[in-house]
Amino acid sequence: MHRRRGPNFTYVSGCVKYMIFVLNFVFWLMGGLLIAVGLYAFIDKWQATGLIKLDTVYDLILNISLLIALLGGVVFIVSFAGCVGALRENTCLLKFYSLCLLILFLVEMGGAVCGFVFPRSLHGLVELSFTERVVHAYRDDPDLQNFIDFAQSDFHCCGLTSDGYMDWSKNEYFNCSSPSVERCGVPFSCCINATDISSGLVNIMCGYGVQNFPVAEASKRVWTSGCIEIVRSWAERNLYTIASVALGVALSQLFVIYLAKTLEGQIELQKARPQSIRQRELVEMNNAVMQRRLLAHHKNR
Repeated sequence: MHRRRGPNFTYVSGCVKYMIFVLNFVFWLMGGLLIAVGLYAFIDKWQATGLIKLDTVYDLILNISLLIALLGGVVFIVSFAGCVGALRENTCLLKFYSLCLLILFLVEMGGAVCGFVFPRSLHGLVELSFTERVVHAYRDDPDLQNFIDFAQSDFHCCGLTSDGYMDWSKNEYFNCSSPSVERCGVPFSCCINATDISSGLVNIMCGYGVQNFPVAEASKRVWTSGCIEIVRSWAERNLYTIASVALGVALSQLFVIYLAKTLEGQIELQKARPQSIRQRELVEMNNAVMQRRLLAHHKNR
């Protein structure tokens, strides 16, 4: 015997609905924060330098502040669609939200497969595409310069390719033919001991003239290996940790996609309820109310 469904029965699960809403509300706030930080850094850099070069896709990728703002914009739009779609039970927004998550998941899986199956080819592609652009733009973009200095000092590397510290000969300031005092040098972030222990100050001249030395001599003052190879070696040493994190992210995305599709199906099912059933439930509800009123009236008499 089937239990009769009350007039307030709904196919839409409140747990699923508000779980999607809260999750996307958090990401919506994070996206807004990324947009604010990225735009602030971009405008500040624009006012300081007076020139922003965006001629190619590589210029956009290497513009850290603008890239953060664009990433925040994507997170903001997608999470907004999921947030409002769940709260207002809008199937169009939920379909857009789940589609965006599916595309992101496929892109991530494609990148992971390429990285594991063709590591050497990916290594060569990164070297070929970014080395000269990154080295050339070192002094032109303060955000990129800070990022490069952080990467070189944190990973104990210098330059990008297998040429290591000699990559900086491609920069107009560090090239040996340059009239600059930095000629034949490398950035201070390449130095093994860039900070003076007694004073705690950074010696920005510690890498001057290093390109004139052979590798054996230069290795006493600066890191000589390229950052791409160092990062690749680090990834291989921490392969299981990276794989575990990537698997966790992938499963989380699939779970959220499942929730979105579940809620979408529940909404469609709710909309498909026959009008006659709704009317019958309304009549039953009115009859129940009238019966309670009659019983209450007889008791009062």
